[in-house]
Amino acid sequence: MPPVGSVRRVGTSALIQTVQRQRRRLTGFTLVELLVVIAIIGILVSLLMPAVQAAREAARKTKCQNHLKQIGLGLHAYHNTHGCLPVGCFEWRSYGAPATNRQYAWSAMLLPFIEQQNLHDRIDFNVAFDHPDNASAAAEIVPTYVCPSALPRDAQRGPSDYGGLFGERLVDREPEDGVFLYDQRIRFRDIRDGLSQTLIIGEDVGGPHSEWINGLNVFVQAHGINDSTAWIGDNEIRSQHSGGAMVLYADGHVEFESESIDKQTLGKLITRSKSDVVSDRL
Repeated sequence: MPPVGSVRRVGTSALIQTVQRQRRRLTGFTLVELLVVIAIIGILVSLLMPAVQAAREAARKTKCQNHLKQIGLGLHAYHNTHGCLPVGCFEWRSYGAPATNRQYAWSAMLLPFIEQQNLHDRIDFNVAFDHPDNASAAAEIVPTYVCPSALPRDAQRGPSDYGGLFGERLVDREPEDGVFLYDQRIRFRDIRDGLSQTLIIGEDVGGPHSEWINGLNVFVQAHGINDSTAWIGDNEIRSQHSGGAMVLYADGHVEFESESIDKQTLGKLITRSKSDVVSDRL
């Protein structure tokens, strides 16, 4: 019969080995368990992704709204300084006009009022916007003029996702009833429909003349917001936001305008002095 001490050592050793084997079994996964874990993770990711994307888009919409708010503040500062708003397009190149017409956009003249004085100083306003001497300045991207939801694009000149409203063709066939016209300055007192009732700038993502320096960065609204039937070759109120687009009013406030807005109502909001105030906006 073995001594008592050896029995204890043998028993202890066997117990340790048993515990170690159980631990090894507990730390491993079977193939079925691994597949179940992967499936659960996949389900959780699929549930979370829409929420993450929605949160990101909400942040982009807020940033887009802030950009238009900065533009609105800049326009009011411009008006306080010059007694009027900038022209929509300076020296427009109409059919048959001299090729030397400079065709600068309102957004180029607004630069000093949105903290872009240095860029404004680099532009030679004595020559046309597309003159080689202006190529470097014109290629600059101005963050305030870019909607964060817009798709990246390759362009010779800096883009602008916000266009000035020249007028509309929704209420009548007289398109020159907006605020940003060719070679014509508009003062706040000329907006007789009311500053809070007059839409002056809207998102124009993907338009053919969406460059902050180019005077064709104004347009006539002829369709609804985000209207899929509108020709892509025309500038219109369009955005990459779901359900509508950001717009700026003459008093400086910004709204997310629904794409379901009645077209006649939209047209009345664009006209500056036709006494067609939308009553439910008061």
